[in-house]
Amino acid sequence: MDAYRGFVMFLMMAEVLQVGKVAEKFSQSVFWRLLDFNTRHVEWVGCSLHDLIQPSFSFLVGVALPYSIASRLARGQTPLAMTGHAVWRALLLSLLGVFLRSTGRSQTNWTFEDTLTQIGFGYPFLFLLGLRSVRVQWTALVVILAGYWAAWAIYPLPGADFDYAGVGVPPDWPHHASGLAAHWNKNSNLGAAVDQWLLNLFPREKPFVANAAATSHSASFRHSAP
Repeated sequence: MDAYRGFVMFLMMAEVLQVGKVAEKFSQSVFWRLLDFNTRHVEWVGCSLHDLIQPSFSFLVGVALPYSIASRLARGQTPLAMTGHAVWRALLLSLLGVFLRSTGRSQTNWTFEDTLTQIGFGYPFLFLLGLRSVRVQWTALVVILAGYWAAWAIYPLPGADFDYAGVGVPPDWPHHASGLAAHWNKNSNLGAAVDQWLLNLFPREKPFVANAAATSHSASFRHSAP
């Protein structure tokens, strides 16, 4: 687990190495093209190793949780005390993520795409599941995966006159899907709607429309529910 954590940290740092500039100089090299692809986010469709950073951190938290629970139980802590500790830790992680995103700004930047914040949001629910039986955990997994997918699939598609430019999608965006896959189109899906509702509940310099990183061709955050 430590080796995997180190690998994920390397992927985080790999982006600042500007591998893409080297790949441009060696455009015929399969090695450099492959390295470039996996050290940056894909535009929207597909997946690179770099896209797996946040899921990997969440995975590592889940793997470590049973050991943490067992250790605290062995020290005589009660489930109630552990739950309070988990909620406090989740709150600190979430606020730390907001703090880091607010550095250099004139006011608090209430945005929740930061890895720390996303882990903090999910940690209390993960911890409570960690105290339940394996049957309950597997049931929760199926319900969450199927329910989340169904919620996006059921969410109404935008109309033909939907203003994609108004939500930061370039006119020449090449990844507009059709059919069922259209329910996951950029900034016109359920996640984008939830973001626009939730984030505008907080004080902002201007109304939230779309994540800034998700409005360029090098999107580092796909518009999913925060």
